[in-house]
Amino acid sequence: MKKVGILGLGKYIPEKILTNADLEKMVDTSDEWITTRTGIKERHIAAQNEATSDLAAKAAKEALKAASLKAAELDLIIVATVTPDMPFPSTATIVQAKLGAKNAFCFDISAACAGYIYGITIAQQFIARGTCKNALVIGAETLSRITDWQDRNTCVLFGDGAGAAVLGESKGQGILSAYLGSDGTKTALLHMPGGGSLNPATAQTVKDRLHYIKMEGSELFKIAVTSMADAALMALKSAGLKCADVNWIIPHQANLRIINAVAKRLGFVNAQVYLNIEKYGNMSSACVAIALCEAAEQGKIKKGDIVLLDAFGGGLVWGALIIKW
Repeated sequence: MKKVGILGLGKYIPEKILTNADLEKMVDTSDEWITTRTGIKERHIAAQNEATSDLAAKAAKEALKAASLKAAELDLIIVATVTPDMPFPSTATIVQAKLGAKNAFCFDISAACAGYIYGITIAQQFIARGTCKNALVIGAETLSRITDWQDRNTCVLFGDGAGAAVLGESKGQGILSAYLGSDGTKTALLHMPGGGSLNPATAQTVKDRLHYIKMEGSELFKIAVTSMADAALMALKSAGLKCADVNWIIPHQANLRIINAVAKRLGFVNAQVYLNIEKYGNMSSACVAIALCEAAEQGKIKKGDIVLLDAFGGGLVWGALIIKW
């Protein structure tokens, strides 16, 4: 089994910014209400001509440059998203074409906000077993396309963006462990009911606004805190580590109160929590990907640091990943 590490990171954030002040003009809400309950001040929205694959490809190019690799050297591309360009083909194959990564096999995964962690864990298996040498994992979302801008409880939460990582064999540092979990009995707490085989698109499903995100926020809060904390402990145990060994936590940026509750439950004393929720909001699978990239770019993560990625999302799904930098 080969040791697998991150060779390069990249991100892409759309230019358009939607502030809380802007939302005050759209729905019955306020900057104070949004900030107090979520920690979000603004979010970025993809341009009309930007699809998820466009965001993903731009983030991927940054990651390839950071890894000093050419697209043709990639053996695998995984795109984690709940907002694909279309039901099929996979967004990963569209990204492949945009990059010119002709030697890579490609597929999408749908694991909502935990998608990036799921994707890295999957790619690690291929590389560790020698099936491929270099893999590209992207978390990319255009959640603005499935956000109900008439629902004040959900439209304040979401934004668009993409983050990418190039993985390959590592001599020393790298991925130490991962823990993934799911609970399909609670799918109704966070889902988009329209557009699939259960509720195919019709005039009625559009009228009933079934093609937008539906969420039961209050019920999700406690589950998210418990699931993220438990996943972190399981991943640390698998790596033979304790909370005191962690230097940086890169959590899913869904809600500041959830993040603080997870950190408190785990009793992190020495670890620092990386936050960017204020300027981006919840970007589902792109959250952890972009946060990790930013933390590395800003020089916050040092060589030898233990980094914990932790996320929770619709499915329900959750996951934690431990990396030695």
